[in-house]
Amino acid sequence: MGLGKNNRRDFLKASTLAGVGFWVSGTRAEESKSPNERIRFACIGTDGKGGSDMGDAAKNGDIVAVCDVDDKKLDAAGKKHKDAKKFNDFRKLIDEMKDNFDAVTVSTPDHNHAAASILAMKAKKGCFCQKPLTRTIYEARQMAEIAKQMGVATQMGNQGTAGDKLRETAAIVTSGVLGDVKEVHVWTNRPIWPQGGKRPEPAECPKELHWDLWLGVAKERPYANGYHPFKWRGYWDFGSGALGDMACHTVNMPYMALALKNPTSVVAETSGHNGETYPNWSMITFEFPANDKRPAVMFKWYDGGKHPPYELMEGRDPKRFNKKDGTPDMASGCLIIGTKGKLLAPGDYCEKGLDLCGLQTPKVEYVKSPGHFEEYARAIKGGEAAMSNFPGYSGGLTETILLGNLAVWAAPEAGAVGKKIEWDAKNLVATNAPEVMKIVKPEYSKGYEGILS
Repeated sequence: MGLGKNNRRDFLKASTLAGVGFWVSGTRAEESKSPNERIRFACIGTDGKGGSDMGDAAKNGDIVAVCDVDDKKLDAAGKKHKDAKKFNDFRKLIDEMKDNFDAVTVSTPDHNHAAASILAMKAKKGCFCQKPLTRTIYEARQMAEIAKQMGVATQMGNQGTAGDKLRETAAIVTSGVLGDVKEVHVWTNRPIWPQGGKRPEPAECPKELHWDLWLGVAKERPYANGYHPFKWRGYWDFGSGALGDMACHTVNMPYMALALKNPTSVVAETSGHNGETYPNWSMITFEFPANDKRPAVMFKWYDGGKHPPYELMEGRDPKRFNKKDGTPDMASGCLIIGTKGKLLAPGDYCEKGLDLCGLQTPKVEYVKSPGHFEEYARAIKGGEAAMSNFPGYSGGLTETILLGNLAVWAAPEAGAVGKKIEWDAKNLVATNAPEVMKIVKPEYSKGYEGILS
């Protein structure tokens, strides 16, 4: 993660003075705007998260171009930003407007994240991309390498990275109060969309939707109800399931604290799947080797109603949702187990109430953020890199997260533990499972095939 040989506890303290961007990346954009200039944004994807990302961009600069494959969504964005030029195809936007904008927001379905982002970065534009950074591991590596090569400002849209609670909790873990961390458990209330089913029957495409552009890099298939605008997350060709949707939020804190990068193996148990949609539930175990900052760590992920064993939870019930008796909402959270004690952090961003299970909470230092999107704007203007920049942070986080889906793919039988995937992170190779390599690197469709290296 670019942290050098410094002791991680001391480094968190030093980062208070050095600035958050330094300790995750240490780089600034080669070409940046004057701090007094207005940033010109092009927004790719304008509804849902795209709408909120566009709103954040408008607060930090000017929207000069908007792009959406849905004409209704595009027209609504155009009415909000009357001076913005409208596009359906992000390739045309980047080609035609390359001299007239400085940075992009990319808020499309997962399968088109990398293509839009890479084209923008190769044009030397700053890039904000929603989580997960990409649909596949190879694309995540490409995004990090191209961002570094081009020297552009970048940020992934996992906004909890800027939160005080998440940063403080990471610093508490790093302080050593738990002793040597041995286990990390993270659970989520996702999926909240259909999974575990078949491909829907073809249907008439809405006249406002450019289906070929919605498919983008994906293989051709007929339009069907249930893809646009939200339920695509459950399909292997378009999304990354519950893991991809939420782990860049919920695994963010232990990743920050423990450098959970480059696992050596991963194995899953699932409700079963047919290769069309992700399973209804999964439990995925990652093994991380020891490094110069911590011993070996086991990390286990739970989704679809699964959760850590009750005996590990010190009497806390992970099925307690929004209770009115003062207990925290446990619909999602993180449990970290060390040789000296446990830390329980309910919520997606450690925001539901920290519990050290009887240990005294230490006072720690951490760098406060000016705001998630504000970090991106600062980096575009030549300031410190955003915490969740691609080469120094979010590229590695995304690789770790998406590795779990290789194990999910290798666990198609309901209730049976699948094949354990041995992973060579340096070369992005499943050394004992060539059958999953098609999940590592995608093949882009005609018109997009030259984007990936």
